[in-house]
Amino acid sequence: MTIRHGLFALLAALAAGSAQAISVDELVAKNIEARGGLAKIQAIQSLRLTGRTQFSGGGFSVELGFLQLQKRGDKFRAENSLQGLTAVSAYDGKDAWQIQPFQGRKDPEKLSADQAKSFAQQADIDGPLVDWRGKGHKVEYLGLEDVDGTPAHKLKVARADGDTQFIYLDPDYFLEIRVSTISVVRGVENEQENDLGNYEAVNGVFVPFSIESGPKGQPKGQKLTIEKAEANVEIDDAVFSLPAAK
Repeated sequence: MTIRHGLFALLAALAAGSAQAISVDELVAKNIEARGGLAKIQAIQSLRLTGRTQFSGGGFSVELGFLQLQKRGDKFRAENSLQGLTAVSAYDGKDAWQIQPFQGRKDPEKLSADQAKSFAQQADIDGPLVDWRGKGHKVEYLGLEDVDGTPAHKLKVARADGDTQFIYLDPDYFLEIRVSTISVVRGVENEQENDLGNYEAVNGVFVPFSIESGPKGQPKGQKLTIEKAEANVEIDDAVFSLPAAK
């Protein structure tokens, strides 16, 4: 047994008693409180995040400008820009669409219902744990699991949209440090893993300013770094709607 594994086993053993006594409702309440409290979370009506996205792998690396817009009513838009070209992914509360000029597609195209799910999930400003029963989710506590040396609390979220998420909470601060999502698109199951960190307060609510993403079990080739976050900004609903093709 290595020192690292030995330490984790010791920590897990010490925490086992208290972990077994923690209920789903208690963990969710601790997470909401750690984020800033329910009132402050629900007071945020919109978010505008700007920064940069770095893609790497296969011996290459490229950095793009990043913009993300969220608005209550399940509205979401993300942009990645490089050398005058801008890729757009958006959801208007019902339909998802994209523009992918880096793939030679400059006209907007509507996405399938399977593809739209991930955008609908990102459009939820509150996140899946806030009012999870009202949203039709089912949440189960699975105990502690090692996340890069941290014995994190693991929650399983069986989402109303059919996807499954595993949310890992830091044992000390109860903020999300990893979210893994299992989805099925065009009949193919895949699991995407997001590691969250560098939390900063935005209107009293803690938001991750660093997110590293990639397929489970593989190097995380996408890193999002937020440089500026603004809450309750005016955003026209039209930016979320599918534009007419040129």
